Amino acid sequence: MAKLSVKDLDLEDKKVFVRVDFNVPLDENLYITDDTRIRAALPTINYILEQGGIPILASHLGRPKGKVDPKLSLAPVAERLVKLLNRKVVFAKDCVGEDVKKLAQALKSGDIMLLENTRFHPEEKNNDPRFSKELASLADLYVNDAFGSAHRAHASVEGIAHYFDNPACGFLMEKEIEFLEGALKDPKRPLLAIIGGAKVSTKVGVIKNLLNIVDNLVIGGGMSFTFYKAKGYEIGKSLVEDEFIEEAKMLLAHDKIYFPVDVIVAQEPKQNMATKNVDASTIPIDQCGVDIGDKAIRDISELIKKAETIVWNGPMGIFEVDAFARGTEAVAKAIADATRAGAISIVGGGDTIAALSKFNLLDNVTHASTGGGASLEYLEGKELPGITILKEK
Repeated sequence: MAKLSVKDLDLEDKKVFVRVDFNVPLDENLYITDDTRIRAALPTINYILEQGGIPILASHLGRPKGKVDPKLSLAPVAERLVKLLNRKVVFAKDCVGEDVKKLAQALKSGDIMLLENTRFHPEEKNNDPRFSKELASLADLYVNDAFGSAHRAHASVEGIAHYFDNPACGFLMEKEIEFLEGALKDPKRPLLAIIGGAKVSTKVGVIKNLLNIVDNLVIGGGMSFTFYKAKGYEIGKSLVEDEFIEEAKMLLAHDKIYFPVDVIVAQEPKQNMATKNVDASTIPIDQCGVDIGDKAIRDISELIKKAETIVWNGPMGIFEVDAFARGTEAVAKAIADATRAGAISIVGGGDTIAALSKFNLLDNVTHASTGGGASLEYLEGKELPGITILKEK
């Protein structure tokens, strides 16, 4: 599925509305604690500038619920952009309205503008056509480089694209589509999926879709205890979603799925707790599972070693607590080793990316997806409105 790219557009002297994902974490002093998402958009921004285009950047930040919230202003992002691009950035105090229009009209080649948080308007999430049209009126071309928002049918993501003849994707979006599409449609085999995280409810659709495609699928993390309970095991005080027991029972029959044979348990999922490695079927009644065990680490590492394509979404345990991080770290290291040996590794999900960062392995995978929810929906086989609306080549 080749979508029109920013490279296919004539950008000279054109104003380009670029939907980016600048939904960055801020501390209580409104300081950006991680600018990965801003840096990820720089290749597209710089390319437009090099081609004589004028980028008008738009993004949401946080959940302001359709009202102006000074704590969720994109002003700190404008400051960070100035440093990263080493050039002046015009910051608009809104994303629509007469003042914004005047600022946009005054822009010349070499200028760059950042609009204020699109979600300060309820029309953004409602995908209001008039709001979409007003956003579109600021520019000659539209480029979507916000994969992290591609699963949302919002005005600046989907609605606006209807007002342009050639809505295209930026370099980041292009890369995301290329890797995820490649893994799902034409993977190098064996294809291994590793699905972890806390809840079965958020991943059951992904598991079902991937079982049609993968050669092996590993389940780990907190959601594995729902499966153990479905098997009739004692799970003690471990995390469980009882309403998904029946769903879990149906998936148990699948011979492609590997469940960790042993787990690490502790009295509570807190720092400085004594831990014990036990068989998955013998979790003590007063303990809860916090990580995968030693045998499971060896089994999963073997599966990773044999795989040619690896898709990983969700940690194996409560990796934020060092004593419960061994399983996630071991999987991350095994994937990094496999990647160095020539395997393709695609990693997604906020927690998984945070784990890779914690173990300094983020640069050791083939592709780290910037969109948590979007990459999950893509793996589930769903159409993403922000991608569907872009023009085919």
